Amino acid sequence: MTIATLDGAVKYNRVMLKISGEALMGDLGYGLHPPTVERVAREIKAVHDLGVEICMVIGGGNIFRGLQGSAQGMERTTADYMGMLATVMNALAMQAALESLGVFTRVISAIPMDQVCEPYIRRRAVRHLEKKRVCIFAAGTGNPYFTTDTAAALRASEMACEAIFMGKNVDGIYDSDPKINPDAKRYDDISYDDVLQRNLKVMDASAIALCRDNRMPLVVFALSEPGGFQGIMAGRGTYTIVHD
Repeated sequence: MTIATLDGAVKYNRVMLKISGEALMGDLGYGLHPPTVERVAREIKAVHDLGVEICMVIGGGNIFRGLQGSAQGMERTTADYMGMLATVMNALAMQAALESLGVFTRVISAIPMDQVCEPYIRRRAVRHLEKKRVCIFAAGTGNPYFTTDTAAALRASEMACEAIFMGKNVDGIYDSDPKINPDAKRYDDISYDDVLQRNLKVMDASAIALCRDNRMPLVVFALSEPGGFQGIMAGRGTYTIVHD
């Protein structure tokens, strides 16, 4: 499978970009690193300028991760709700960075908080995309026990996205951690069933199953590479495509 047409033009008109909260903390061990947030915003703007409609889901692990809180004795539901609030903070930071670059953006939360963002209403969100606004979906699915990976797969399906682009700190999916194993094998493309059978840690199993059931291609690439998102959209660079 490819993600560009024969002449190198962008193949997809509407996509979901999923990034982790850790992608926004740069060299810091915690929180937000403004220069990194601005760099990622410029990557998004470059693709938006191509006419692509962009949805986003950002994790909250740079601020609080529900599973870690639960592991330390906190009640799981409370910990997960705290993680959802962390994603709202990251979404607002990305909105500010994008709008400083002239990209109109809407933060849409699964948990109502009308003073800072919009509630999730599918038809309204679709209309924002049609008006070329970047939609950042925050607070996960609004339910505990579901990750932001699942939220990305769910919102991508609801918004009729044509693919999910997952920006990571590695350039695709490997059979083991390439930072630990220098002989790790990278896959150019792989099926969702193989990802599940081989227990490859690209998304949680429920998100993978949701993508598979909705025949949603997943493109895994290195967000840390300058110009990487725009290049991948045009079919350049190194990436892994997961398909049915």
